[in-house]
Amino acid sequence: MACAIDLQIDPILFLQPVAALAISLGILFSVLRNRGSRGTILILSLLAYFLAIALKVVVQLVSYDTVVSTFGYSSLGTALYLGLQTVLFEVGFGYLFACYGVRRKGLTTGDAVSYGASLSFWENGVLLGILSLFQLTVIYLILSSGGSIASTVASDLPSAYFAAAPVAAGGVALGTIERISSMLIHIAWGVLCVLTAISGKKRFLAVALPMGLVDAIVPFSGLIGLILFEAIVFAISVACLGIALVALRTVKSKVSPPDTGGFAKTG
Repeated sequence: MACAIDLQIDPILFLQPVAALAISLGILFSVLRNRGSRGTILILSLLAYFLAIALKVVVQLVSYDTVVSTFGYSSLGTALYLGLQTVLFEVGFGYLFACYGVRRKGLTTGDAVSYGASLSFWENGVLLGILSLFQLTVIYLILSSGGSIASTVASDLPSAYFAAAPVAAGGVALGTIERISSMLIHIAWGVLCVLTAISGKKRFLAVALPMGLVDAIVPFSGLIGLILFEAIVFAISVACLGIALVALRTVKSKVSPPDTGGFAKTG
C-alpha cells in the first residue's frame, strides 16, 4: 500500500486534458450550430488533420534522432525541421481538403471558422484531450495497483508526473494556455485555407503557411523558460487569429449575395 501511495500522481493532472476537451468542444459546438454542412466539415478536417499527423509520425520515426544528433535539440536546424513539417503537412493538407470541400461539397465563407475549429478539435479535443485523458487514467490505475508493474511504469515516467501539487497546478495552467494557443492558431490557418480555396487568392495561403512555423519555437522553450514561451506562443496565436478574421471579413464583403456565402465568380 505504501508503494502505491508513494508512486501516485496528483489527480490535478487530469484537469489539463479535460480542459482541452471542454474548451475545444465548446468552440466547435458554438460555430457548428445549425450548419447543414457540419458533417462534411468534420470529415474533411478529420482527414486533413490525421493524415498530416500520420506523415509527421513517419517522418520523425526515420529522421528525428538523426536531425537532433546532427544539429542539437535547441538549434535552428531542429526548429526548422519541426516547423516545416507543420507548414507542409498540417497547413498543406488543411488547404488541399478545403479545396475539395469548396469545389465538391459547396463549402462557403460561412464554413471557414467551422473548418478551422474542427481542425483545432481533432488536435486539442481528441488527440491531446480524449486520448491523453485515457492514457493518464491508465497510468493512474496502474500506479494505484502498486507492485512491480507500478514501479516499472513509474520509473519510465517524467518527474513532472510526481511533482508537488503547486508545481503540478502551474504546469496544468501553462499546458492549458498552450492548448488554447493551439486552438486559436488552428482556427486561423483553417479559415485562411478555406478563403484561399473560395477566392483563388494565394495570398491567403501565403499568410497561412508561415503560421505552422510556430512549432519551430518549441526547441527553444527550455532556453527562454516555459512562462515566456507560452506567452510568446499565445501572443502569436492571437495575432494569427486576428489576421484570419480580418481576411474573412474582407472576403465576405465581396460575397454576392451576402447571406449565402457564395463567392462572386470572376471566371
